[in-house]
Amino acid sequence: MVWKLLVDAENWMSYFPAENQVKILSRENELAAGTIWSRVTVGYLMHLIVTEFEPNQRLSWKTTVDGDQTGSTAYHGWVITPTDEGVHVLTEETQQGEWFLNILGHKHPGALYAYHQDWVERLKIAAEAIAAGK
Repeated sequence: MVWKLLVDAENWMSYFPAENQVKILSRENELAAGTIWSRVTVGYLMHLIVTEFEPNQRLSWKTTVDGDQTGSTAYHGWVITPTDEGVHVLTEETQQGEWFLNILGHKHPGALYAYHQDWVERLKIAAEAIAAGK
């Protein structure tokens, strides 16, 4: 369930309303290796490419921010590990460059951490609802 929810990026808004401006720009219907897409996150237009894709195990993407002249990038990864109760989800993002430091780090301290925590919690609720047939 978790994997299906993650790769269905254009429908993230169904369980995480903040992600209501996701658009796949390449030919795929879902995220896949090499998928190019855009999204607006915390008010900023970003372009992304899926760099790691191992079905039901790993999904990662590289992000650049539209209008950023500093060459800043981010790398976001998801690792899904089966457990006796379902799956364990680990997600982490690394950011490099002045844009992420100045715009997100200094102007909105802790915002991205809170954003990702909310996303993971809502992902869990959505996956559990699907599994329960709701």
